[in-house]
Amino acid sequence: MVAGIAHEINNPVNFIHGNLTHTKNYAQDLLSLIELYQEKYPVPHPDIQAEIEDIDFEFLKQDFARMLDSMQTGTARAKKIVVSLRNFARLDEAEQKSVDLSDGIDSTLLILNHRIGQNNVEITKAYGCQKTVSCYPAQLNQVFMNILGNALDAVMSPKVSSPCICIQTETTADNRVWITIKDNGPGIFDEVKARIFDSFFTTKPVGKGTGLGLSICYQIIQKHQGTISIESIPGEGTTCFISLPIKKAIAK
Repeated sequence: MVAGIAHEINNPVNFIHGNLTHTKNYAQDLLSLIELYQEKYPVPHPDIQAEIEDIDFEFLKQDFARMLDSMQTGTARAKKIVVSLRNFARLDEAEQKSVDLSDGIDSTLLILNHRIGQNNVEITKAYGCQKTVSCYPAQLNQVFMNILGNALDAVMSPKVSSPCICIQTETTADNRVWITIKDNGPGIFDEVKARIFDSFFTTKPVGKGTGLGLSICYQIIQKHQGTISIESIPGEGTTCFISLPIKKAIAK
């Protein structure tokens, strides 16, 4: 569904973005023509002068250019979001692929950007893994979405004054990659941590969570012959550790 929506959005966005360049050129040509008229006919008819003052022509010239620049920035961002949606879904990749995990993390962060921006969450990244990982990209992106979504839920607690999420990747000598996602939320207690990967277990209010997100993450990481664990200190935050083999056959 995500890939299909991204594809449908992509065409009209590209159409608008591509035509804005021509629109800016045409607008500049028209403004240059008006300026030429003003130069050659410095004393306009009173009706024309009244209309110039009524529409505040000098302001219009400046603001029109700024408006077109703003529109181009907006469509460029929309194009970037569409690309991230397509990268996140990766539904055209049914087989294992060697991918840069940081691309999947960045695509997930861009999709979650509205929550990050609205709540002034600081995101710090340290991508130390320079190798590609053989995996099913869409499935790992689903893991990143669940983990980062939970981290955002945690740092939006009223107990957190400066919400922050730190993301780190690194490779180890035994040819594995470690992904660490740490938040400075209120943390979780041991009795909750013991059940955190159980199906249908959730600490969220009724209607806010299904209790399946982390259970699905656990299954996906196991399928990739990896490990996932949670460490948390109440009052200090929670850290999720994911370990994956860089190149290994994965069960279908």
